[in-house]
Amino acid sequence: MKHFTTLIATLLTSAVFAQAALPATEAEVRKVDKDAGKITLKHGEIKNLDMPPMSMVFQVKDKALLDKVKAGDKVSFTADKIDGKYTVLTLEPK
Repeated sequence: MKHFTTLIATLLTSAVFAQAALPATEAEVRKVDKDAGKITLKHGEIKNLDMPPMSMVFQVKDKALLDKVKAGDKVSFTADKIDGKYTVLTLEPK
């Protein structure tokens, strides 16, 4: 059991560091849909997703992130593809 607990702790730590290592991208908030847990961002290049600048709708990992922003705000965010969906992991107003 001790080895299993150590393995789980190692995996969780690795996941946190992997998320923290994602490059931040600058964007402008176009729309916030708190009920659906989605945000529309006009963003720059997202290097880890090999995505050019564009406007698109993202899921958010935590709906509480949406309480920090409104349409028109400039933000910095990280995103990744989770379960086949482009998902915002972190979101900070500028």
